[in-house]
Amino acid sequence: MALTTTETQGHKTLNYRAQSVGRRLVVGIPTAGRPGIVAESVRFLSRQSRLPDLVLLSVSDVAPSDGVDTEDLPFRVEVLLGPAGLTRQRNRILNELAADDVLMFLDDDFLMAADYLHEVERLFDEYPEIVLATGTVIADGILGPGLSHLQGEKILAEATSRSAELRLDPAYTGYACNAAIRAAPVIAQGIRFDEKLPLYSWLEDVDFSARFRPFGRFVRSTAMRGVHLGTKTGRTPGMSLGYSQIANPVYMLRKGTIAWPRARRLMIRNIGSNLLGTMRPRQRPWAYYRGRLIGNIKALADICLGRCDPERILSFNRTPPYRKVC
Repeated sequence: MALTTTETQGHKTLNYRAQSVGRRLVVGIPTAGRPGIVAESVRFLSRQSRLPDLVLLSVSDVAPSDGVDTEDLPFRVEVLLGPAGLTRQRNRILNELAADDVLMFLDDDFLMAADYLHEVERLFDEYPEIVLATGTVIADGILGPGLSHLQGEKILAEATSRSAELRLDPAYTGYACNAAIRAAPVIAQGIRFDEKLPLYSWLEDVDFSARFRPFGRFVRSTAMRGVHLGTKTGRTPGMSLGYSQIANPVYMLRKGTIAWPRARRLMIRNIGSNLLGTMRPRQRPWAYYRGRLIGNIKALADICLGRCDPERILSFNRTPPYRKVC
């Protein structure tokens, strides 16, 4: 299958065009600056008992994912190249969907159990009212120093050696590291991720979910299981992330896509965590908590000055997106 090049809004797009026959199960992976990680994760998809019909890699044009070898994969892969920023990269994936599709959004460091996509297809077939489903995260490396692929595979193998009883719990939002959505209402309503939440786009999944929620049921499935490695390389610099931890919920409060109690709880938790990490850097060396705390303080000052805005981080972000450990 030959790799072709097209032009999309001034940006080169490398792609394998999918042959659409009825509904497709599409896997969408936004990634930037982590070609080795995404290459391993894409190869890991080959273990699925129900293979994806198409994999869409949305790649930053400042850090192209040229390490992904698609030649021997048992599914089609399309690489979408364009501006950096998680919301922009997610929207490029949404723009490629047909109304009958089901899209599985994955982080580039999320490993799915072998029956994950089978369970996604079964869920969306049996429950037409469901528009968003997220799975059960067995282990989440984002809460610590992160997990290697080998560690993640071992955890996953041990956990999935036992069958899981299917239970559907109500979900407030789709945890974007693994969230399946029904494309029809997204296309019909023109719902997209808010690109005013730039770079790492803190809480972009909460904002999207709030606008998507009126159109169907959200669930968390115990039968859809996976491991989030929480890889620390290639993430937003600490100060930018810290600013977003305050500015993004304030912006969403103005929009009405987050409630004040939840926004307040998130901001207080982040400030407290960053303060603790700054005071005890040796106990939590995997993240730049001092930089995050500086970003928190800068955002709080901007609130007082009436100029707090998520896009302010673009004016003081001096490093390429996603390059520095946060």
